[in-house]
Amino acid sequence: MKRMYSILIVVLVLMVSPLSHSALPAADGQGQPLPTLAPMLQQVTPAVVNISMRGRMPMQDNPLLNDPFFRRFFDIPNMPRERPTQSLGSGVVVDAQRGYVLTNNHVIANADEITVTLRDGRSLKAKLIGTDPETDVAVIQIPAKDLTALSLADSSRLQVGDFVVAIGNPFGLGQTVTSGIISALGRTGLGIEGYEDFIQTDASINPGNSGGALVNLRGELIGINTAILAPGGGNVGIGFAIPINMARDIMTQLVESGKVRRGRLGLQAQDLTPELAQAFGLPLTDKNQQGAVIAQVTPGSPAAQAGLKPGDIVTAVNGQAVRDSGTFRNAIGLLRVGKQVKLDILRDGRTQTVAVDIVEPPVAQSDNTPEDARLAGVLFGAVDERSELFGKLEGIPVVEVQPGSRAAEAGLRPGDIVTAVNRKPVRTSQDLANAVERSKGSLLLSIRRGQAALFIVIK
Repeated sequence: MKRMYSILIVVLVLMVSPLSHSALPAADGQGQPLPTLAPMLQQVTPAVVNISMRGRMPMQDNPLLNDPFFRRFFDIPNMPRERPTQSLGSGVVVDAQRGYVLTNNHVIANADEITVTLRDGRSLKAKLIGTDPETDVAVIQIPAKDLTALSLADSSRLQVGDFVVAIGNPFGLGQTVTSGIISALGRTGLGIEGYEDFIQTDASINPGNSGGALVNLRGELIGINTAILAPGGGNVGIGFAIPINMARDIMTQLVESGKVRRGRLGLQAQDLTPELAQAFGLPLTDKNQQGAVIAQVTPGSPAAQAGLKPGDIVTAVNGQAVRDSGTFRNAIGLLRVGKQVKLDILRDGRTQTVAVDIVEPPVAQSDNTPEDARLAGVLFGAVDERSELFGKLEGIPVVEVQPGSRAAEAGLRPGDIVTAVNRKPVRTSQDLANAVERSKGSLLLSIRRGQAALFIVIK
């Protein structure tokens, strides 16, 4: 009788249960539930948004077309110096209360207008909070009303083989979900960004997925989809995402100040190769072949004041192991100015810990900035040691461009490097001043911007 009552109670509970068949997992022919990601995705996908932007960017043209004599001789009409641009990408709502959305810098670069489309169909104008081209991270803000945000995981706990799901807007088709695993961690040296520590995944990431979410099976955000590696531009199973720990650190600084203030130690490092390990007398083990060798220490720098020397091998930064020089550069690049960092180093076979202060990198401003109306509002400096171009490119960096100035309207931006004026190379601030003084008409500036080269005409 007790058994019959128990069965009757179970049947009654099932009859009055509020769960509908649509809420149950899918079943096979024998009624057994099938594994599905649908319940997790129902919670996650409202936080992934589509981003469209409109803007303008300078046109790269032949310098002969900017020569007044050449134009008059061949009767060439004035050509526009800028062209309209637009792009589609993705983003992730990470703060529903304040409306903050994480995306890639390259998704919204040069944007005059940014529009965010939510999963429910709402289109909202977004405000740019800040960007960091070095890590390709950007933060925008939309009106915070009825938003869904993703919780952030700890990307340092990821392992190769973890299942992941990529969500984005590939090819402008609308929200799309793909799945796969983590194929590798800590990918660097790809030349995609200045600071690289990528998660590699075989979950399909296609054009338009940039800025979208890479989540684990709990629906937690572990990375921001960023790039693919494919000769033809399509997906071949090699995609990259920025770890959320890195993106979160960058986002915090962008929200607080609108920019990232990277510090300086005053040293240069290189990978610890097996040959160097042997030369330093280290046993040839996998552990002893990981680290970054200090190749140069700038006199008077924080590194010099802390006692660091060329030949020291950095094995950890604040307790986190250093695999190579790329890992070391990333770790230092994410630290804020004013903080103190503890470096574990190996010197003459002995391990010791050194504390070094992170300081603001000096900007060597020019004392010979030309006093010319065409360059009014422009501040020039020098290539500092953090730049990949340090010691490789001769030119004058642009530190600041005042909005509304002639240079700003012509398309000159902070971070540009002026390599020539009217086709005459400029290597020093004095070269720049002399070239500007000799020019009585328009200024034809040869510019290096990132990995690209272009011309800008300032009238």
